[in-house]
Amino acid sequence: MKASTLKTTRSDMKTLVKDAQELFREATSSTGERAEELRARGLQLLDTAVVKAHEVQTAALETGKEIAVKTDDYVHENPWRAVTIAAGVGVLFGFLISRK
Repeated sequence: MKASTLKTTRSDMKTLVKDAQELFREATSSTGERAEELRARGLQLLDTAVVKAHEVQTAALETGKEIAVKTDDYVHENPWRAVTIAAGVGVLFGFLISRK
């Protein structure tokens, strides 16, 4: 998933949860058939939000795996460059930590 798709999904999830909360609030003041209908719609919205959250989690895992594979390939193709970068980052962190 692209970043824009993740943002859209995140926005959709927030909207779904807000709608469900409003329905549950309205359902608490309603009685009988209307309350049951509102509760059912709220539960349906929450189920949809859970599905969207699962989609986002799956996309994040796939992206993480792709990044790990690309990093592994880069390190295998450029071992000394990777060692130099790691050493540079280590020196930078050491310098920052020692200043405190």
